[in-house]
Amino acid sequence: MTYNKDFMARAVELSREALSKPGTEPFGAVVALNGKIVGEGLNHSLAHFDPTSHGEVEALRDACRKLECVDLTGADMYTSCEPCAMCVAVMEVAGISRLFYAASMAQSGQAFEGLTKRERHPIDVDKVRIAAGSLLSERTMPNEQHMDEEAVKILTTWAEMKKAGK
Repeated sequence: MTYNKDFMARAVELSREALSKPGTEPFGAVVALNGKIVGEGLNHSLAHFDPTSHGEVEALRDACRKLECVDLTGADMYTSCEPCAMCVAVMEVAGISRLFYAASMAQSGQAFEGLTKRERHPIDVDKVRIAAGSLLSERTMPNEQHMDEEAVKILTTWAEMKKAGK
């Protein structure tokens, strides 16, 4: 792994923006590919009323839009804080090859100790990790399957259309 201190400095600087931007939280991230930053993001969960608007996810969205792709294989993620399980999952889906982070999950938890739910968007990181890696039957969230035949027909038809070049 080749670490680039300028990319990390940019991720940390993005997180600093939360000190003066209402509705943001201090989690910044950049995606780097071929020696340059191709995407940037800052946590806007509270401002956008979007629990998925983490810095890493925003950086991935930005990179994918700019590059007009969904495959970031070979790209690196630089983030101001160790990513949560959701962000790690999205990085895996996008093909991020390497992760570099500043503050650990434990360090951020310690810094945020005592804040209320109104003051920040709270995440039970351990619960998310367990749920994200578990089969549906093992998760604590109740779940049921319905209308699978109809849904599978659509999936199959779509796949057949792609195979036929449509």
